[in-house]
Amino acid sequence: MDLRKRPRRLRGGEAVRRMVRETRMDKASLIYPMFVMDGENRKEEIPSMEGQYRYSVDRMGECLQELQDAGVTAVMLFGIPAVKDELGSQAYAEDGIVQRALRYAREHFPQMYLVTDVCMCEYTSHGHCGVLAGHDVDNDRTLELLAKTALSHVQAGADMVAPSDMMDGRVLAIRNTLDAHGFSHIPVMSYAVKYASAFYGPFRDAAGSAPAFGDRRSYQMDFHNSREGIKEALLDEEEGADIIMVKPAMSYLDMVTKVKEAVHVPVASYSVSGEYAMVKAAAKQGWIDEERVICEMAASAYRAGSDIYITYFAKELAKFMDEGRIG
Repeated sequence: MDLRKRPRRLRGGEAVRRMVRETRMDKASLIYPMFVMDGENRKEEIPSMEGQYRYSVDRMGECLQELQDAGVTAVMLFGIPAVKDELGSQAYAEDGIVQRALRYAREHFPQMYLVTDVCMCEYTSHGHCGVLAGHDVDNDRTLELLAKTALSHVQAGADMVAPSDMMDGRVLAIRNTLDAHGFSHIPVMSYAVKYASAFYGPFRDAAGSAPAFGDRRSYQMDFHNSREGIKEALLDEEEGADIIMVKPAMSYLDMVTKVKEAVHVPVASYSVSGEYAMVKAAAKQGWIDEERVICEMAASAYRAGSDIYITYFAKELAKFMDEGRIG
């Protein structure tokens, strides 16, 4: 048979497959989401996220050491305070859980790049992402507290802040506050394209952040929409976002590609708790090959256009990259 073009020629062995690989990734692009909580000598497994834990500050070094040994150099910190109130005051308290975690990590793991989630939902008694006006979140009153939170994180040692609340104008409010206090060099990674998703269930279990009433669809995006996501991304870039995030990752890879084509800053995607929990549950039943699925999910995110991948499988992916199974 006279076939001049045979695509299989470049699939014939591992060496040539890796040589012509279109999507490449490295450990420097991984960020591990980490939960820190009040108390002492505490390490609690999250029931809905097998293999993931909440750490008190005095034990978070165990996790950071494992990450560092694996070659994962960036974490995103989520705080779980002992006390919550209407205004989420522990989010911006000088001795808040994230602030204490930052000071510990900065002292003991100076090479680790520390990103913080900036939101109110883990800290408010009602579980919503801002200040309430009746049963609605007051967008503009919330901006002041988000900016105050971001500033307190940076003063405690954060290298980057990542607002996840989806309030209009929060990137500009944070940028202006950081600049006014001499932190113009600190980047902002915006959860710009964050959908109101059912994939967040295990996270709300982990952080105790489920809303006490209603839902978050008045501020998080409708999952039917894509053009709205581009609008959000462009607005946040204009307000000063240095990185644009799409969340969740797996069911929204079309948005990763569209955002990548629209903005002129790096794009991150967040493989969220529901994605992690589904993989673990299916693997436990023997229905999937867990390691291959982890690699496939990551490659799909990078192939879609992600420059940064936020994932609970960061340590595993770093190992697979070392072994040449991905990357």
